[in-house]
Amino acid sequence: MTVTRLEIAGYRSVKALELPVHPVTVVVGPNGSGKTNLYRALYLLQAAAEGRLARTLAEEGGTPSVVWAGPREKKKPVRMTIGVTLDDELAYELSCGIVPADPSEPGTLFVLDPEVKEEYLWALVGGRRAVLMERKDRTAFLRDAEGKRVTFPTQLWSAESVLDQLAEPQRFPRLSEVQRTLRAWRFYHQFRTDLEAPARQPQIGVRTTALTHDGRDLAAALGTIREIGDKRGLAKAIDDAFPGAELLVEAPQGRFSLSMRMPGLLRPMAASELSDGTLRYLCLLAALMSPRPPPFIALNEPETSLHPDLLAPLSRLIVEAAKHSQIWVATHAEPLAEAITRRMGYEAVRLVKHGGATEVEGTERREEE
Repeated sequence: MTVTRLEIAGYRSVKALELPVHPVTVVVGPNGSGKTNLYRALYLLQAAAEGRLARTLAEEGGTPSVVWAGPREKKKPVRMTIGVTLDDELAYELSCGIVPADPSEPGTLFVLDPEVKEEYLWALVGGRRAVLMERKDRTAFLRDAEGKRVTFPTQLWSAESVLDQLAEPQRFPRLSEVQRTLRAWRFYHQFRTDLEAPARQPQIGVRTTALTHDGRDLAAALGTIREIGDKRGLAKAIDDAFPGAELLVEAPQGRFSLSMRMPGLLRPMAASELSDGTLRYLCLLAALMSPRPPPFIALNEPETSLHPDLLAPLSRLIVEAAKHSQIWVATHAEPLAEAITRRMGYEAVRLVKHGGATEVEGTERREEE
């Protein structure tokens, strides 16, 4: 299922934002404009589908740290809401708040946990929304495969999504479909390239169709592309980025390592000798050329540590990957954004800060007029 729209409200610097999502969506803006917040909001949807919502928010400082940081209307509850539309057929929305203080009960130790207040799944039919699932606090009702209303009273865990707790494939096929879609998304933010990075060391490996988020199984992932993926495409992409270079992947006794043969050098350069930018680019290659491409890939600042000459090859790599997956790119690099938008034809989303809130460039001016 493809993403057609993203809605975020009350998340860090994002007071309220609604965006169309294209085959390749490029988000650009200066530091502090909110690009990473949009990336993290998408990641929270996957965390909710996997039962990791509370843990993921805790890693960001807890729910009190991620809700809207600007001025609030006193009578309105503190809420963070993230919604996504899929194939223009289904819409899912998750709304969380801070664990409330109950004067009649001893205080909880887990004050950083989220409290899921509302959750919805709608079928979009003829411009109208038909409710397939509605959750209020710990109670929810769903429409089953036969269209019957099924109610679950006071048994839901307040810190996690219905997606993880009630997604029974045969009983609730549409809810399960959304869960499977969100779980299949892949996110890449920071590949480890330091001297001790696992990608620089020989690693025991297995066939790897999805590179891990930190790139630790890079050699196995590249070897997998060669065996069951687009071997010629990989060689072409290597030559596009590093003209005349050759990628070498070896696995003596199942311990995978990589090296590169460079023009003018008498011996291959081991992974431990590669520059941070070269190693990071190889990680991007493995992520975007997966033999089992996911429905959605999100890249946050993929240009980090790359030489400017690599931005054009990276743009071509992203455009090629968009034939099989939707791609979300948050970037500082204007040349990368321009190269992608020129090839794909979709305008980049340009973010700015207005009154402390993240806005799409131009929106704040139209609101003032």
